[in-house]
Amino acid sequence: MAAPDDTIILDAYSQAVVDAVGRVSPSVVNIETRRAAPKGREPRDPRGLGGSASGFLFTPDGFILTNSHVVHDAESIQVTREDGQVREARLIGDDPETDLAVVRIGPDSLNPATLGDSAAIRVGQVAIAIGNPYGFQTTVTAGVVSALGRSLRAQSGRLIDNVIQTDAALNPGNSGGPLVDSRGDVIGVNTAVIMPAQGICFAIAINNAKFVASRLIRDGKVTRSYIGVGGQTVPVARRVSRFHQLSVESGVLVVSLEQGGPAEKAGVRLGDRIVAFNGQPVGGIDALQLLLTEQQVGVPSKITVLRLTEKLDFEVTPVLSPSGTR
Repeated sequence: MAAPDDTIILDAYSQAVVDAVGRVSPSVVNIETRRAAPKGREPRDPRGLGGSASGFLFTPDGFILTNSHVVHDAESIQVTREDGQVREARLIGDDPETDLAVVRIGPDSLNPATLGDSAAIRVGQVAIAIGNPYGFQTTVTAGVVSALGRSLRAQSGRLIDNVIQTDAALNPGNSGGPLVDSRGDVIGVNTAVIMPAQGICFAIAINNAKFVASRLIRDGKVTRSYIGVGGQTVPVARRVSRFHQLSVESGVLVVSLEQGGPAEKAGVRLGDRIVAFNGQPVGGIDALQLLLTEQQVGVPSKITVLRLTEKLDFEVTPVLSPSGTR
């Protein structure tokens, strides 16, 4: 059998990128902000300090996802759509702990992006970043998903878990734009690049963003209970899962513990894998976040972990996190 023609393969790849960009680009917006200068410092522009970034429409009634660091403390937010229309936007809410925010414009003639499932993505698959670096409209870079389950420190100082690493180039102004797959479905919200490293860029997983956005729209903020762990999603050996009759084949590996935090006090250790909380299966970071609601604050709860191959239960009492982390 003859080997596929390289030109045909490259053309197919190029066409996939073109099609994906065509589907999502109408939802991508440029975001311009103005904020007051710090006391004792006069801005060059009398309107205040300016910033430029990206975002994308994710509902037909005008809600836009972007980064918290883009709009936090902004006095004015201006959105420019792909067709050049300029709108004033209103901040609905922001969550510095995940570096996510929601703003809103009017609901007429909008083209929201299709949100994908970040739990279904795989290392090596195509990743396409779209944004407005340096104010250039609809700038596209393409690469692959380099790694999953990374942790990234937010500007608040807290760790954001389950972050997507990609080599699709991100530049200033890409913040808040969508990271999409070959179908044009959003799999992440572009957020950071490690400088001066080349090809190490990060996006907040869209499943995390869906949860945060829903809370911001409902309450204007995200209130979480807190057990003091940092973790990443890892597989659990099938034989171990079957032996302990678990309903999941993955869990949350505890990679950091707050000294004196609820989990450490309960007996959880570094290297444990959390597989259940209050009897509900925990197959990954997203599942744990959904279970750690504000209703759990002060309520003694059972946390189930695997320590090597042994299954252990501990009683942990979540507390209200002033900064919203786990």
